[in-house]
Amino acid sequence: MFEGYKPVSLEQITARVQKAEADAGRNIGSVSVIAVSKVQPNSRVEAVLQQGHQVFGENRVQEAAGKWPKFREQFQNVELHLIGPLQTNKVRQAFGLFQSIHSVDRPKLANAVARIAQEEGHCPEVFIQINTGEEPQKAGVLPMDADSFINDCRGLDLPVRGLMCIPPADEEPSLHFALLAKIATRNGLDGLSMGMSGDFESAIALGATHIRVGSAIFGARDYS
Repeated sequence: MFEGYKPVSLEQITARVQKAEADAGRNIGSVSVIAVSKVQPNSRVEAVLQQGHQVFGENRVQEAAGKWPKFREQFQNVELHLIGPLQTNKVRQAFGLFQSIHSVDRPKLANAVARIAQEEGHCPEVFIQINTGEEPQKAGVLPMDADSFINDCRGLDLPVRGLMCIPPADEEPSLHFALLAKIATRNGLDGLSMGMSGDFESAIALGATHIRVGSAIFGARDYS
């Protein structure tokens, strides 16, 4: 059994998001809540779909491929975001599943996405992942390289919507949210994918347009 499960609290999350939007002087509804459904049983995902939520996030192409085609037969207008790493050999499959890719983080991947986009005649919107903490074990473009990589992605005609970051677990996340917003602003980007279950109010205050909320909506995950 999935220990730690608690009833779906989508309504509470929505109320918190709206309060954070209001406190920041932003329009209600300006932030997209991505319900992160990775490693969640289908029953929990369906419960959130039944409440009318349409925006979901998955970490792995393979897991999404096994889950979402069937859900989409029953639920219309589902918007799916890839928020985890993308291997170049999975790009074409990702095009058939996701409306947005939040983890473009290296030239090889950017080139693969651009090539498949030319072949397919369409492309999911792109968020460039920035390694704001400069952590060697974590994916993402280093802040010092962000401007040039954004320019390169635009040169490939990628539909760059914005930037994404995952702050270091042991540092104040607002510092990283502010850095991401600064990089986005100087590059003329208004999309900011930042903030998770424990810190999304801070992210909204600093301009997040997309927040990634998993356990606060679905309950604790069981990775066993």
